Amino acid sequence: MNLSTRQIRAFLHVARAGSFTRAAERVHMTQAGLSILVREVERQLGARLFDRTTRAVVLTEAGRRFAVVAESVLAQLDDATAEMDAMGKRTRQQLRIAATPLVSSHLLPHMLARFRDDHPGIRIQLMDDNLGGVQEAVESGAADIGLGFFFKVSAGLVRRQIAQFPLMRVSPAGAPPTALGRASWASLRSARLITLPADNPIQRAVDLHLHKLGVAQESSQPVSFIATMISMVEAGFGVAVMPTFAVAACRRHSVQIDLLGSPQMKLGFYRIARRGAAQTQAMKDFDEVLSEDLPRMSR
Repeated sequence: MNLSTRQIRAFLHVARAGSFTRAAERVHMTQAGLSILVREVERQLGARLFDRTTRAVVLTEAGRRFAVVAESVLAQLDDATAEMDAMGKRTRQQLRIAATPLVSSHLLPHMLARFRDDHPGIRIQLMDDNLGGVQEAVESGAADIGLGFFFKVSAGLVRRQIAQFPLMRVSPAGAPPTALGRASWASLRSARLITLPADNPIQRAVDLHLHKLGVAQESSQPVSFIATMISMVEAGFGVAVMPTFAVAACRRHSVQIDLLGSPQMKLGFYRIARRGAAQTQAMKDFDEVLSEDLPRMSR
């Protein structure tokens, strides 16, 4: 048996109207077309559903029983369809972004404000977490996209580089910085470094680069977040190396910021999303904001 909803609805229209003619008028079909649909239902069920007379069309016992089932099935289907449509509408009208704390606090707010002004009907949710938490939020579907320095992701995610940020040296100063200076990697030799944990992908990239250049540090003090690194530098505990996406955060502290060159090293900044997940219009529109603003911030 392979009854379609169109065939079942045709049967119910006739059952409610008590007439093929009236039912055909209500659903804007020909009487012949409606009769064909009902006959197909009867053929597949192997039972006569209507007693047809010259004056009326009356349900048989089999027809009455099938009408109860058909009404229930279509009501459940209509309810489920309406619920799915509402869920889809909510999905289309929301944008859930997961990002690391410094990205969330210094890179995204102004971009999200501009996006909100251009898309007032979109509900924006920003989730700040460490890199592992951001990836987990995207993998679980709690976030639509994740932003950060994802040098490697799981097979269930797609990764796209959207910007590159050079590395800079952050050192103590008597006032907040007004511009980016220049410094060599050799200036870090024998320095006491404030670092991220050794397993952090940014720190692994920095350590590898220092090792290749033969730059050894006197000692290091790891902390969990870049904001903490900046505060520790300001307090005089050492110097730090971090991507220039932290420039805005540094300008709130009495530190000096200098681009590290000869050679300059840049870290890729990535957008991640679940593989195979539908890209909503809100996600596509926010991608345009990212492509416009992030390259300018990375200079």
